[in-house]
Amino acid sequence: MLKQLRNPVPLPDVEQRAALLAGKNISYTLKRSSKRRSIGLRIDDNGLTVSVPLRASESWLHSVLQDKAHWVVQKLDGWQSRQRPVIQWAHGERIPFRGEEFVLQLTPRARGAVPQLHGETLHVPVGADAEAARIEKAVTLWYRKEAMRVFGECVAYFAPLMNVAPREIKLTSATTQWGSCTVHGVVRLNWQLVKMQLHLIDYVVVHELAHLVEMNHSPAFWSVVERVCPDYKQHRAELRSYGVAE
Repeated sequence: MLKQLRNPVPLPDVEQRAALLAGKNISYTLKRSSKRRSIGLRIDDNGLTVSVPLRASESWLHSVLQDKAHWVVQKLDGWQSRQRPVIQWAHGERIPFRGEEFVLQLTPRARGAVPQLHGETLHVPVGADAEAARIEKAVTLWYRKEAMRVFGECVAYFAPLMNVAPREIKLTSATTQWGSCTVHGVVRLNWQLVKMQLHLIDYVVVHELAHLVEMNHSPAFWSVVERVCPDYKQHRAELRSYGVAE
């Protein structure tokens, strides 16, 4: 008589692990999926994530991790060195804007008053005892207003050079894209981009305007980008290091 087979112990879909890679102890998130057929590695602000087929063997996983060990360590080191510092919303702290840093100065509250940039100082009229949330809200509104101004200037400069005319420029708060463009000519740009260096802002604007010529990422599209942004490959790589796509 055949013995009844035991049901296999279900494996967790997500698991926190660690491995010794290139001499460094690396923590990572392991994700299992029945839809995967191969092992994939991704590095972002959550660190290393390894996605594997549901029944991937430990030996296969170990082999892939060791094979990519130096790549993982190099990418993690590079990612961490490029991480944007967390802004401290308080008097005297520094905030990024167009690739530079400016000092927050809290000034007395006044009805209708808005933050004003003077030299290297951003005056924020929220009162000296304002809470962090209030300061952040005021500065974020200022960021968004400045983003529309800066992006508008970029579009006004590059659109004629590319012989395009976007129907509308809008801001977005997407966490996975710096920008997008619709077939109807609406260009959306992430307001957080205004914190970046001007050459990166220019590149994203050019990238999205190029979609008004080629609504894809074909060689023809990249030719359009390159005509007005010859160093686009370097700029693209720099932006991708922040873990957000164009």
